[in-house]
Amino acid sequence: MKIIVLRLIVVALTCACAVVVIGNRRAQNVSANQNKFAPLYSVFGMPEPAQTPAAPQEKTIAQEGQKKNVKLLGDLPVSQFIPVMNYFAASLGRRCNFCHVNNNGQWDYAADTKPEKNTAREMIKLVLDTNNRLTQLKLDPIACYTCHRGRNSPQSVPTLPLPLPSPQANQGGPRPGGAGPAANQTPGQQPQGSPSPRPSPPSGNEIIDKYINAIGGQAAIDKIKTRTMKGSIVTANGQTLAYEIDQAAPNKAHEMFTSQRGTMERAINGDMGWEKNPQGVHELIGPQLSDLKASLQIFRNLKLKEQYASTRFGGRDKVGDRDAIILTGRATDGRVERLFFDAQNGLLLRRISYVQTMVGVIPEQTDFQDYRDVDGVKLPFTIVLATVDAGNPLSTRKFDEIRLNLAIDDSKFKMPAATPSPNP
Repeated sequence: MKIIVLRLIVVALTCACAVVVIGNRRAQNVSANQNKFAPLYSVFGMPEPAQTPAAPQEKTIAQEGQKKNVKLLGDLPVSQFIPVMNYFAASLGRRCNFCHVNNNGQWDYAADTKPEKNTAREMIKLVLDTNNRLTQLKLDPIACYTCHRGRNSPQSVPTLPLPLPSPQANQGGPRPGGAGPAANQTPGQQPQGSPSPRPSPPSGNEIIDKYINAIGGQAAIDKIKTRTMKGSIVTANGQTLAYEIDQAAPNKAHEMFTSQRGTMERAINGDMGWEKNPQGVHELIGPQLSDLKASLQIFRNLKLKEQYASTRFGGRDKVGDRDAIILTGRATDGRVERLFFDAQNGLLLRRISYVQTMVGVIPEQTDFQDYRDVDGVKLPFTIVLATVDAGNPLSTRKFDEIRLNLAIDDSKFKMPAATPSPNP
């Protein structure tokens, strides 16, 4: 009897130890997942976000089971799959048919017929293996674009002749006019500071406050209840679509695209969204819904402070011929963004959002132009969107009319009755 009791005690202790070990390993895995984005925050000079309880995770390609013959990207979230495919194409300067089979207009994405597809898999392995090593060395990760830069075959040999180096100031030799850097300085004397030192950089809040004042002030923004905009979208290949959007605070929007092929509508109505196209009506869920809710939010580019967990001054740059001050922010969903504000008038010129994926960082850039006053609020009448989509890398929205606080029929946001698809 005593032997049986002792055996039970040993088994119980063994199970307890196993639970502790597994718990520790899981904690290490969580920590590793939280730290895998550290290089991204480091690039933009931002602190890593504080550790918070894990949110419900989006389904991966492997869990969704919709993509066939995906061998290396099974851990990729479903919403990132198409952007990553576009990123591959943009990095190599190619299109989908470079790796995938198209027979008379019919795509067979799962086929391994083309050797380029297996080459792509080997390159994905190279990136993943290299980044594992770079992580150990605490170095920034690489990606496809690091080497390819829009070429199928990376250029590894310098092109001659090399560009001539520009003259460097304060390098010891005599300057034009005969005055060297120390011509008027007593030996041993410390260099004097600039008589007009550059002012301290503004804080993130100061940058946003200047922008709010530039577009009309917080009170004018708070008066906005609805916004209707009508104009057109010109795609990279020159196709023009009629475009209309109606938005109602806080979370309703309806947009409509009209081309020669027909009309497509998309809408958000609180926590639900839907799309209507020539194939029928269907509800949007998951990442599609989340992305649409973010892009159609009426105050997306008007109320910025609420969108960021942290912000900081990110340097200075040029947008076109305008000097710009950069705001680097970590959005509440963890996404890193950089916003470029006109250094003189404070208006928002550019917004770049970065999505971290397992194979690289994917940017999306939006430029804002032609600001005009609309009922006391300055709004851009031209918006240019640049993405890594090789099929349509650049699209321009030009609005002929923007009106605020018009009454909008609430039925516009409600999902229409489902219609049978013409191709069941």
